[in-house]
Amino acid sequence: MLELLHIENIAVIEQADIQFRPGFNALTGETGAGKSIVIDAMGAVLGGRTSRDLIRTGSKKAVVSAEFSGVAEGLPGLAESGAEPDEDGLLMIQREIDADGKNLCRINGRPVTVSQLRVLGANLLNIHGQHDGQQLLDEEQHGAYLDRFGRLEDALGKYRGTYEAMAELRRRMDALRMDEEEKARKVDSLHFQIEELERAELHPGEEEELLERRDLLRNGEKYLSAVSGADRCLNGDDENGGAVSLIQEAENALAHVKGRNGRLEDIWNRLEQLRCEVYDLAETVRDMAGEFDFSPEELDAVESRSDQLYRLKKKYGSTVEDMLAYLDRSRRELDEIETADDTLARLKSQLAGAEESVSAAGAALTKARKASAGDLEQRILMELRDLDMDRVRFSIEFTPKEPGPDGCDTIRFLMSANAGEDLKPIARIASGGELARIMLALKNVLAEQERVGTLVFDEVDTGVSGRAAQKVAEKLAQVSRHKQVLCVTHLPQLAAMADSHFSVEKGVRKGRTFTQVLQLDREQRKAELARLTGGSKVTDTLLQSAGELLDEAEAYRRKL
Repeated sequence: MLELLHIENIAVIEQADIQFRPGFNALTGETGAGKSIVIDAMGAVLGGRTSRDLIRTGSKKAVVSAEFSGVAEGLPGLAESGAEPDEDGLLMIQREIDADGKNLCRINGRPVTVSQLRVLGANLLNIHGQHDGQQLLDEEQHGAYLDRFGRLEDALGKYRGTYEAMAELRRRMDALRMDEEEKARKVDSLHFQIEELERAELHPGEEEELLERRDLLRNGEKYLSAVSGADRCLNGDDENGGAVSLIQEAENALAHVKGRNGRLEDIWNRLEQLRCEVYDLAETVRDMAGEFDFSPEELDAVESRSDQLYRLKKKYGSTVEDMLAYLDRSRRELDEIETADDTLARLKSQLAGAEESVSAAGAALTKARKASAGDLEQRILMELRDLDMDRVRFSIEFTPKEPGPDGCDTIRFLMSANAGEDLKPIARIASGGELARIMLALKNVLAEQERVGTLVFDEVDTGVSGRAAQKVAEKLAQVSRHKQVLCVTHLPQLAAMADSHFSVEKGVRKGRTFTQVLQLDREQRKAELARLTGGSKVTDTLLQSAGELLDEAEAYRRKL
């Protein structure tokens, strides 16, 4: 469960430490005080999307830390991050958001990526936002809800594997189908391109060799003059000796006295080494001078070949290697077109088998879904009865459709809100309050299937009041006996039912707006409940009523 949430420089919250408790935790406060900012901070530290606008004005970065207890070592997302809980099962998650958009994330001090944080966060805490009820209006989500409830990942994965194989065969067949005129044009074009590239007789690395040889040929006289000059200095000519002979003379001059003086012997040894090195260098330069062979005809040939490669590059690729790759692709494409009829016949045979596999996997998936649908219907109806929706009927409708990535049937949630009314799509008949309660019921049912230890409800009471509000409060209290519940609410019934009550308060200090989060004692809770009921004018009657509401909530919780 979430033990501690530390927030720094998130919107109007300069700094806050919230120590949540087991069971039911409620957060209340005036509209705009910053309750949703607390939820945003939770989402941020668990890898949710953020923006620089979240950082408090004037601050360079925002920091959110969350400490979780009772974290199992095998929790999905931990192994991928390389982190693990400490010996007490505690896990500390931290995220820093810089003004330049950079993020620094850590799990127990170990750096991780935002995506790794997101995977782990999804298994630690589940946030139900105030607009999540609208997801029920999107019928494309209904199948996903059913698959989550039934834990049908394996059946769905097997089906998708067969569907993708079938879809790939269809894509390949579509690519091979073309009319005869288009086919003839394509074949002629490919033949021309292949013949042009084959005539060029390209080989890898050729362009670099040409450029180097062209540079040498263009500057041949300069190179030859330079090398000849170096050769004359090193090896000498008919009139003068070169460096080699001069060093040899110096070596000979010291030879008869080297044994009598240590310094002279050292100089002689160095001259000997120098002569050997210069001799080798002189021979290398002489060989190079002999190798230089320049002719205008070779330069013309190199220039012509370079121009040819330049023209080909404009059509087939930026390098010789790219052009050779283009040639290979063209040969394969030509072969596929020329053998298209045989290939299509072969693929058609494979497609028939793939379609049978899709049909079988789809039927198995539908069967599993229908089995899970009956259980989900009963569980949702039980939850709705607890939420004061005794007369509601709920059903899951299956309609066959062409195979798609999500299966072979369209799944829709149907309901009837009033006795005697036909079942209809939720989007057509559910009110805002009914959507909120149906979504709460669905979340509770799905939470039972998951390992998430903390459920967060952000204004789940939207559109709910009176008796329905009391039922929602009781339902959250029931859920909190199995999982930690955090709830942002405006309803006194929900706030009173909480085991721990926090108030989010906004004020102004030194010309800056700030928000603080305080845990309330009983007297403070009475005042806050009275404010939720009567607004800014808190009377003794409202305070007495708030006390009675707390007493009733406490009595209900003792029964759980």
